[in-house]
Formats: sequence, structure tokens, C-alpha cells
Amino acid sequence: MARSSRQSKILELISTKEIETQEELARELKNANFDITQATISRDIKELGLTKILSSSGKYKYAILGSEQQVVSNKYINIFKECVISVKSALNLTVIKTIKGMGMSVCSFIDKLNLTELMGATYGDDTVMLVFPTTTYASEAVVTLNQLMI
Repeated sequence: MARSSRQSKILELISTKEIETQEELARELKNANFDITQATISRDIKELGLTKILSSSGKYKYAILGSEQQVVSNKYINIFKECVISVKSALNLTVIKTIKGMGMSVCSFIDKLNLTELMGATYGDDTVMLVFPTTTYASEAVVTLNQLMI
């Protein structure tokens, strides 16, 4: 099949499913009757300008960045891992303790994550506070953020 129909199918797949790896993308394409090699998938990903973003489930998935989505690079994740001391929830709040002077950087990173139902974030020198509408969303954020530190 033609490259354009294959690439259209890739765009459809990543918009309807959380595709984490090239292998998973290849499997989905084969299920849709596209005979494809790993090299072709890699080339398509590059041509389409796909990138991996953090999904609401805390996993990375392929996506085309729109205006509402932002790139979360490995550099930011490494800074997050190095700077965060703890992530805990208190009622509908998630409180992140950081090393001294890193509150702003961590808060900026969290803004890029598009956490589910995050109402707002504020920071101090060594603390970031996230506000959620419910305790459930605050607890889910703790799980997601702690997974990033692994």
C-alpha cells in the first residue's frame, strides 16, 4: 500500500490508542493489513514528526504535538529525578518537596505533563503545590509523579 495511506493509518492509530513502542505500532499496522518493516516505521515516525509524550496513565505514547500538548524531554525528566525529594498528597493537594532552589523548575516541568484535572500549581524555593478538584485526582498525580522517579 502507498506510503500516504500507511502514514494516515499511523496517525489514526496514535490518536485512538496509546502506542508506546515501534514494535507495538508495527503490530497494529500488521493487524490492519500493512506489510511493514522496522526501518519503514522508523522513517515514518521521523517524517510525520511524531514524538513521545507522557499520557494521563503515566506512560509514554507517540503523538503529534498540537498547541495544547508540550514536549517532555528526557532532560526535564532527569532534572525532575535529581531534584525531587518526595511527592505526597494531602486531601485534594499534591505536595512535592524539592532540593533548595528547584521549586520553579519542577513546577515548570509539571505544567508540561498535562496532569488530569490539575487546576493550578504554585511553588516556593523547595516546594511545589498542585491543586486538584478531588482527593482521587491528587492521589493519581502522586502515583504518576512517583513513577517518573523510577
